[in-house]
Amino acid sequence: MTPLRLTHFTATSCLGRGLGATLAALEAARSGLKSCDFETVTLDTQIGEVAGLDAVVLPAALRAFDCRNNRLAQLGLEQDGFREAVRAAASRWGRQRVGVFVGTSTAGILETEIAYRSRDPDTGALPADFDYQHRQNSFSVSDYIRRVLELEGPTLSLCTACSSSAKAFAAAQRMIAAGLIDAAVVGGVDSLCLTTLYGFHSLQLMARTPCRPFDLRRDGLSIGEAAAFALLERAHEHRSSADLLLLGAGESSDAHHMSSPQPQGLGARMAMERALDAAGLAASDVDYINLHGTGTPSNDSAESQAVSALFGPDTPCSSTKAATGHTLGAAGALEAVVCALALRHELLPAGLNLDERDPQLKLNYLTQNVRAPLAAVLSNSFGFGGVNCALLFGRAA
Repeated sequence: MTPLRLTHFTATSCLGRGLGATLAALEAARSGLKSCDFETVTLDTQIGEVAGLDAVVLPAALRAFDCRNNRLAQLGLEQDGFREAVRAAASRWGRQRVGVFVGTSTAGILETEIAYRSRDPDTGALPADFDYQHRQNSFSVSDYIRRVLELEGPTLSLCTACSSSAKAFAAAQRMIAAGLIDAAVVGGVDSLCLTTLYGFHSLQLMARTPCRPFDLRRDGLSIGEAAAFALLERAHEHRSSADLLLLGAGESSDAHHMSSPQPQGLGARMAMERALDAAGLAASDVDYINLHGTGTPSNDSAESQAVSALFGPDTPCSSTKAATGHTLGAAGALEAVVCALALRHELLPAGLNLDERDPQLKLNYLTQNVRAPLAAVLSNSFGFGGVNCALLFGRAA
């Protein structure tokens, strides 16, 4: 594929608002996880909550979209001059030539959960002011972002569980390659809700303590929330060595099981191979891998086998979910931003909370930050049902 310029990006998560807070937390090897005190949830677990969402006010003309997920999107868009960068891109290409591709999983389902508490006791009808279209619908967040940014290009919501926002990059790349658009806002927004917290608990996948990917005694994941965005544009003929690029995207669907990965990670390996092929790179060209690394026994085992088979035991890698929590549909975009920061600041971030390495997982897993020049980094995102995506980012040659 023809590389695309990653001209601007931003992230907001439990690590803080914007790139400065995110980078500072990564450099300090600091986690944003805390004991769960969200809404009415009574689970003994840790969460990655973004503070201050209840105070976010949407523009008056878009108040119909008011929900936690869209407030999180609004907060994310306000960071790092991202809206201004998109406005400049729209001036360069035209509003109809800039698309919007956003990954989410549960979108605004918290609004529905709250509405169910106020159902009519006789008929079961939801309250009259419940607005599914603008507040819970999976397209709501993409529609909201399109309207806030005043863009008129193709707009999609992608809902493939935990690979949703990684696949947003791949979808945007295809649209640009097809000549339908010249630039795209890509990203992911997913917010805390009762469905995911109790749902993962029912699957016995929730850790009581902060999650510990790749640890011998790992026992589950920690749920987080985030809004992360990037601006992708056609690359100019004359590139600066400071330019960051989307080099390749690879996707697969192994459909092994509704919620468990293929044990040897065959679908994951296929996605990584396709990303390398798209970029025209060999496995040895990759300097760092941001692993999907959820902290569940089966996911970490399957990913370790896939990575080891393709890259061998030496490529540095880590999971940053012990810092941010698993932000589900936003994870791919959030970790793409982590990879962009790694390239820009020559930082290979440590995986946190690893007390004892699992000897069966034969990876060069980083437990301390490393400073080193990076040319190409890989980000893995694997969703329920075996919907996998791998993204390759790098510097312009």
